[in-house]
Amino acid sequence: MTETIALTPERLEKAKEIIARYPEGKQKSALLPILHLAQEQHGWVSPETMDFVADLLSIQPVEVYEVATFYTMFHLEPVGKHVIEYCRTGPCCTMGGEEVYAHLKDKLGIEAGETTQDGLFTVKEVECLAACGWGPCFQIREKYYMHLTNDKVDEIIEELSK
Repeated sequence: MTETIALTPERLEKAKEIIARYPEGKQKSALLPILHLAQEQHGWVSPETMDFVADLLSIQPVEVYEVATFYTMFHLEPVGKHVIEYCRTGPCCTMGGEEVYAHLKDKLGIEAGETTQDGLFTVKEVECLAACGWGPCFQIREKYYMHLTNDKVDEIIEELSK
């Protein structure tokens, strides 16, 4: 038995407002913000959620799958309370990112793409976070953590574990 996917009445109203911003026949333009609404509610974007979004926008499910699988901001599997998205590109690595991220994964006891057993943390590799001058860095929700060191990582994990 599959779970029925729906948005809360408030989110559905917000989705309708977003869709109304675009001309008739151009509802697909609302895809990114609608996916964000759905992920905000469900914590991740399941295939059933993507099908719901496709139906809401009157587009083919594959059109939603293409977008959701392209952008790393959409979680295609259940994630922890805190998703740590760390930059794996050259500038961050040059500034010590590989060592810092190895420390992070060792401290949490997980690899990229995994979630801690307590459900608190998921570690996710992402391409450039556009903070090349402040690396190594990672992002948790809308907050950037920059100039990371092993000690800073320990402090951040300790604070978020409370």
